Amino acid sequence: MLTQRKSRRQLKNSGDVLMVFLSFLTAAFLAKRHAGQPAAFLGLSGWELALLLFFCLAWNYGARALDLYDELRNRSFRSEVILLGENILLQVLIAVVVLFLAKSRVHSRYFLFVYYILLLASVFAWRALLSVELTRRQRQGRSLSRVLVVGDGPLALSFAATVEANGHLGYRLAGFVAPQPTPQMGERYLGPLAQLDDLLGAGRADEIIIALTRANGAEIGRVIAVCGSYPVQVRVVPEYSSFMGARFRVSRFGPFPLFSVRAVPLEQGHLRLLKRAFDLLVALLAFLLVFSWLWPLLALLIKATSPGPVFFRQERWGEKNKRFLCYKFRSMVADSRDVDENGRYRQARRDDPRVTRLGGFLRRSNLDELPQFINVLRGDMSLVGPRPHPTPMNLEATELIRNYQWRHLVKPGITGWAQVNGFRGETSDPEMLRLRVQADIWYIENWSFALDLKILWLSAWAMFKWDPDVY
Repeated sequence: MLTQRKSRRQLKNSGDVLMVFLSFLTAAFLAKRHAGQPAAFLGLSGWELALLLFFCLAWNYGARALDLYDELRNRSFRSEVILLGENILLQVLIAVVVLFLAKSRVHSRYFLFVYYILLLASVFAWRALLSVELTRRQRQGRSLSRVLVVGDGPLALSFAATVEANGHLGYRLAGFVAPQPTPQMGERYLGPLAQLDDLLGAGRADEIIIALTRANGAEIGRVIAVCGSYPVQVRVVPEYSSFMGARFRVSRFGPFPLFSVRAVPLEQGHLRLLKRAFDLLVALLAFLLVFSWLWPLLALLIKATSPGPVFFRQERWGEKNKRFLCYKFRSMVADSRDVDENGRYRQARRDDPRVTRLGGFLRRSNLDELPQFINVLRGDMSLVGPRPHPTPMNLEATELIRNYQWRHLVKPGITGWAQVNGFRGETSDPEMLRLRVQADIWYIENWSFALDLKILWLSAWAMFKWDPDVY
């Protein structure tokens, strides 16, 4: 199964890069003609060759960041088209930045427009033709792999159901071999384990999936020994897979396979680099274009309406529980206290006397969070991630909410998946806090660059709305 998936990934990747190559050649040729310069379809300068290589690498980098070639994640052609569109949009952003910095006259807006129209059309056409061809071959019984499941418990039945639900991937369920048949198997039950040898000898399967419940190593070893006499691939579904999250990961340490219960995409260095580079780019542009005039204005308003400092600093917990000072525009009176007489953290509430009149506006519009771009530049925070909580709140929530500390596997963010889904403001209700943590963990497990862009867009839109739930 893995070999077939790998072959499809390589075929799709090679075809996509070929479309990038052809679209670039055509767009460069037309751009030169448009600029009145001598042009040849294959006549690229050294700068153009370097730019083409960069575009090809950028495509592969974006595809990896978006899991574009993950066969089991893309369950339909429609979802694949959406991911292709997201990767092409990412290429547009990258190209705009590169050509702006290079100040190329020939490769201008005309070149970009033609290039990405051609890329959009050619990649979608190529993928549509590939999908039609693969479907045709599967209907003819070609490019199909027959999967025989060894097992009779819920694990075996669940795996078989997954195979049948993903027929577009080119796998067909050959049947079950199990100690005892079950009603769910019906006619798909082919016999007990003793008949496995005969079934393989008759060529009834291409791949064997061992999904035995409560099996010991010796029993699995006997099944593998029988399969060793036939040209079939053998794979084992571990019984403890039920304890794994939806996005677990398999890796290797020396000779030992390792199963990560929960996948954290941002553990991968290239994805962390992509996220960090984007954070720095957006933060620097914000300081140059917006904060240079907005911050002095807000500072004057804060000073004019309430005595005390402009900024509020508070210790919060970041990645791996690293403590840092989080910056905000002050929205409360200067002598307000964060903890009550019992030492419990005091969250802002409706009609909280500590919140100033201007502070209420700053909090509802999220403008009080803007100084956290300083934390982004310093590397304490990211633009998007779980919201950092003050130290007292962290200590309380760790005892109250299961898996709360998983929020600290990545850098905290100025905004996050929980916030754009309505889990913001006061969280004195344990259930509301649990839902916020659940949303944060989902973000960590399902991170993608496209998801960050979506959250930033939703957050920007929310700034123009008046949120009555934020105090």
